[in-house]
Amino acid sequence: MATVTDPIIGNWYKDVENNLKFQVVAFDEKEDSIEVQYLNGDIGEYDQDSWYNSTFDYIEEPEDWTAPFDDVESDDLGYTDPDEHKPNPDDIDIEDYLD
Repeated sequence: MATVTDPIIGNWYKDVENNLKFQVVAFDEKEDSIEVQYLNGDIGEYDQDSWYNSTFDYIEEPEDWTAPFDDVESDDLGYTDPDEHKPNPDDIDIEDYLD
């Protein structure tokens, strides 16, 4: 079984044969390079021939994809409520908004 899915930066894939999950982090057609980061944090690289001759399949983002990044705070993931960050009225100057 060969891969039929194209490498897209930010998408997650699974190497069915080796049971490895990874995300495409960079793609350079000129250099024929597809850089990936595995769920365990390791970095890997494929050329287009090896990509399309492998057993990769598109998957949804793993639930705990931040596992290799022990020091990542949930706020860093962009999941926080925007209403929690209201501006301080003392910091707003109406003169900044007038022509």
